[in-house]
Amino acid sequence: MNQSYLKTPVALIIFNRPDSTEKVFEAIRQAKPQKLFVIADGHRLDKPGEAEKCAATRAIIERVDWDCEVFKNYSDVNLGCGKRPATGISWVFEQVEEAIILEDDCLPHPTFFQFCEELLEKYRDEPKVMGICGSNYKMGDPSYSYYFSRYFICWGWATWRRAWCHFDYEMKRWPEILETGWLDEFLQDRRVVEDWTTKFNKAYYGSSTSYAWSYQLQFACWLQNALVVRPNGNLVSNLGFGAEATHTTDSYSSYASLPFDLISFPLEHPPTLARDVPADKLIHEDWLRQQNPNLISRVYKKVRKILSV
Repeated sequence: MNQSYLKTPVALIIFNRPDSTEKVFEAIRQAKPQKLFVIADGHRLDKPGEAEKCAATRAIIERVDWDCEVFKNYSDVNLGCGKRPATGISWVFEQVEEAIILEDDCLPHPTFFQFCEELLEKYRDEPKVMGICGSNYKMGDPSYSYYFSRYFICWGWATWRRAWCHFDYEMKRWPEILETGWLDEFLQDRRVVEDWTTKFNKAYYGSSTSYAWSYQLQFACWLQNALVVRPNGNLVSNLGFGAEATHTTDSYSSYASLPFDLISFPLEHPPTLARDVPADKLIHEDWLRQQNPNLISRVYKKVRKILSV
């Protein structure tokens, strides 16, 4: 970045993965945020050795060696991978107006921070925009540095307090939305409606602590009919795919450890605040394909798994 210190606060969500946390922390260290918020969950009592992993992960934060205010929100008990991020992010926005948010397995490219900082400023007072994402699966109009989407991908992202205030972890409006068929009218694709109905049902009826928080954020975004910024180059690589993950268990997913792309500055801004409908269609087609792979894809993944043993 052109400046020596990142002005935008950074929030880092950690748990029990010191290896990936160290990589993400080093990326943050290079950006040198003036404020760092750290959200940590407590270890699970039925997981031998997890207390030590959590302690080793938290110890990494003690390596801050730049001029930085560090704020810690460490839970003594295990709140789960739904409630802990949700309560932690709410804690962040009780103190600051905007922030860049990373989890311990989301490795950002150095330009990710500048990308977020510039667009947080540009769309700060635009209620139609609810967030800035760092991931791209090779979709979007390459004529510009980014495009607008309805899909909030939380693998490295940024937002404002004014957007997060719409977040409702309990999704209290979901029964009403489900009963009225609002999703059918909003999404206008039966396959997409069925997919998201399943996801929202899991978030609403699942464990109060452990299932998810990102589906609730997506739900809030749609209720506001809002957009999110997606870069036209991938700026965040998810290192967390594998058997130990809660959600991203397929280590052979095409989304696992995606390579970085270059984003040039100054940014080329799209001329209008309009959703890239073809790009969004490609995103969901790809999601459906990942969830329901054809025979060739299943055989390919199985062969890769055998060869890696």
